[in-house]
Amino acid sequence: MLRAVFRLFAALVMITTADAQTLPTDPALIDDLVAANRILYDQGVVDGFGHVSARHDKNPEHFLLARSMAPGLVTAADIMEFDRDGNAIDPQGRALYLERFIHSEIYKARPEVKAVVHSHSPAVIPFGVTNVKLRPIFHLSSFLAAGAPVFEIREAGGPATDMLIRTPELGAALAHSIGAAPVALMRGHGDVVVAASLKEAVFRAIYTEVNARLEAEALRLGQGEVVFLNEEEAAKATATNAGVLTRAWDLWKVKALPAAK
Repeated sequence: MLRAVFRLFAALVMITTADAQTLPTDPALIDDLVAANRILYDQGVVDGFGHVSARHDKNPEHFLLARSMAPGLVTAADIMEFDRDGNAIDPQGRALYLERFIHSEIYKARPEVKAVVHSHSPAVIPFGVTNVKLRPIFHLSSFLAAGAPVFEIREAGGPATDMLIRTPELGAALAHSIGAAPVALMRGHGDVVVAASLKEAVFRAIYTEVNARLEAEALRLGQGEVVFLNEEEAAKATATNAGVLTRAWDLWKVKALPAAK
């Protein structure tokens, strides 16, 4: 009798797991993820490289990410579902991003995060290889007041990596490095941006790049003397920005996807 109960329980677990793997995704989320890829390309945050993901809307243990390809070419057919360890649910022979473990490990470590952007954002790179901190220089980048730690891959992977987060262990080290911050710089590589929504993650990724350009210019003009946002200003600006994200998203989407007019 007891053995039969155990068999029934095991069968229920298998059914539940299978169902969890095949829960349908809201088509609107897939559309937004396609738009996010195109927007980030159009805004110069990603080029042929980089990627953006969204946590699955019905199964928080899973996430959505395109197959390995240039972000500016992503369509709905390219979006794939991954489990919590970065394994594709139905790969169909498609190539996967080597650095998908950036996403899987951050989602594990940060339950509140709903979207992750990894890019080689050009203006950000110098801040990851110098002792100059990336700090909020204007109101739209106020989220940077929460910090932008630098991830040093040599500390996690030794002195001879190819700089890529190609294992779960390196992904976990990066997730630990970012802590509770919205942005982590990756020395000699790029950055990672996280947020509680896909639109906010795109907003942050774009304004991290813009802030880096403005900060570098202000440091040059001011010969190192710059007035940054203080903690109170940053907190109030962040609250205000949260209410107007859609304004920027709608503009960026029409520009990146003209058919979305």
